[in-house]
Amino acid sequence: MSIIVTILVLSILILVHEWGHFIVARRVGIPVYEFSLGFGYRLLHYKKNGVVYSLRIFPIGGFVQMAGEQPDDMENPEGFNNRTPLEKMRVAFAGPFMNFVLAVLLFIYSYAFIGVPTPVKEVVIGGLIADQPAAAAGLKENDQVLAVNGKTVSNWNEFTDIIKESNQKPLHLKIDRDGNIIYKTVTPQKTKQSPDPKIGAYSKVNYEKQGIITSIKFGFVRTYDFTVLMVQSLGMLFSGEASTSDLAGPVGITMMVGEAAQGGMLYLLAFTAFLSINLGVLNLLPIPALDGSRIMFGIVEAIRRKPIAPEKEGFIHWIGFMFLMLLIVLVTYNDIVRLIKG
Repeated sequence: MSIIVTILVLSILILVHEWGHFIVARRVGIPVYEFSLGFGYRLLHYKKNGVVYSLRIFPIGGFVQMAGEQPDDMENPEGFNNRTPLEKMRVAFAGPFMNFVLAVLLFIYSYAFIGVPTPVKEVVIGGLIADQPAAAAGLKENDQVLAVNGKTVSNWNEFTDIIKESNQKPLHLKIDRDGNIIYKTVTPQKTKQSPDPKIGAYSKVNYEKQGIITSIKFGFVRTYDFTVLMVQSLGMLFSGEASTSDLAGPVGITMMVGEAAQGGMLYLLAFTAFLSINLGVLNLLPIPALDGSRIMFGIVEAIRRKPIAPEKEGFIHWIGFMFLMLLIVLVTYNDIVRLIKG
């Protein structure tokens, strides 16, 4: 199920990104030959107004094939290669920009139609993680924990503090289940993801919907905050404070999307927005084969008042593409190692 949700999420992010390139290319008058979701073998396609819309076998990726990008089409006067530097930069920037727009819209929708999660005052179980101590002990959603080891607990923070201080010893819980008092014993466990003992249960929350004006404000603020966080993380990577072992690839993203989906629609939408911001920021980096490098080539062309030779630019993009493929192999290896180690 996680794989299907991940493919759906990534397909939306890619579709929005490529749609940005497509719309601006058409607006400035660049002919578009194909709008593709995915790479590799073409599964489905149809043609409308001279554009082939296709779905390909590998869903991780996509492209907009414009006139003036292929060696046999470089002389096309309406092609991308023969456009002004500003037009080239507009087309390149449109993809990442749409990813930021998507993030803002997802946050606005989350705040306006789902709401801000607020924990209930009582210690009520809102969700359980499969194969974790709470589920194994027989706890259920909406169980209210009244006491732990004979001591009354009044809020979730107090409950989690007891779990952390348990030293992985059994906890005897007094529970109110639908008006009936029952007793359960649960033994907290440490995981490789957390040094503190946990039982694998979430607090029940109430969702407070926000007004549209507040939601719009929060949408922009959250997108800005996540963008700053992403830029800071990249800075740590380049400064050596973080390593490539911290990066996640397709396997890692699939696992994280699955975990977000377990938390409910709000968390899935928030994580999707975060991924969209990641895609936008990464594509703006001046790395060959990414949109950021096209923007840089446009700036250089504007300064030189003449374009870089197409064969040289194409070679630079090819080098960048090979680098990105090697990076994907590396992060996928990291994902598999983390998966094997649990």
